[in-house]
Amino acid sequence: MSDRQLLHLVIGGELKAIDSVEFADLDRIDFVGAFANYRSAYDAWKAAAQRTVDSARTRYFILHAHRLFDPATGETHEH
Repeated sequence: MSDRQLLHLVIGGELKAIDSVEFADLDRIDFVGAFANYRSAYDAWKAAAQRTVDSARTRYFILHAHRLFDPATGETHEH
């Protein structure tokens, strides 16, 4: 595994609708954590998703924060 830190954030919560990616209440978002690599983020995402498997409107996401900025320089990356 590479020692290079690639920041990933895992968040989730109840969505407005099953076919939506908008959260029902932004004040109730579950911030699972920040992770230095995708593997760690995936493991945390999977555990959170499995805990809420009975709630069809609850979803968790992995945000690839390292794609948004370079931690070494602070420069942002626009897509």
